[in-house]
Amino acid sequence: MSKKRRRKFEEIVEKFVELKDTSELMMDLAYSSLLMNSRELAEEVQKLEEYVDKLHTDFELLVLSSGFKKEEAKGFLGLIRLGVVTEKIADAAAEIAEVVLREIEPHPVLKLTIEEAEETITYVTVSENSSLVNKTLREAKVPEETGMWVLAIRRGDRCVRPKPETRIQVGDVLIASGYAEGEEDLKKLASP
Repeated sequence: MSKKRRRKFEEIVEKFVELKDTSELMMDLAYSSLLMNSRELAEEVQKLEEYVDKLHTDFELLVLSSGFKKEEAKGFLGLIRLGVVTEKIADAAAEIAEVVLREIEPHPVLKLTIEEAEETITYVTVSENSSLVNKTLREAKVPEETGMWVLAIRRGDRCVRPKPETRIQVGDVLIASGYAEGEEDLKKLASP
């Protein structure tokens, strides 16, 4: 495979991974919004759904315009189908979040779960004097320090599902879940 074709192939893979990761993040946030009755998280899911629609279109156009030979392109048909399914997962996450946004009365079992939950969701912005800056999530040890788990990082207009090696940057908004007692600890850590 030529260098140009390899680069095109890598670009297609990168787009697909971003599409997959974003739809998985949406599902996590949608369920969290439902279980914690969090309008903020539900709104985040709705924003991500619009982003996934664009991402999916860009992905399909990239695959369709790749210029691969017929025998090379056959494998991409499966990727296009996976892209469609991934976009449907994103749509399902948006429908879950819609339940919260429309303020539909939750089922009695779900209502009890919400009332009994000791967990909370919080958003914190990382300031330049935070000890978290330039650390990976693994190095930052946020769960050990605060009891809160980082569900997502909003960086600019993008929301990403963080991995242990994701570096925390100044201005990042950490969307975290955990016991209410850890919320203040996380705020102090992110913005001392």
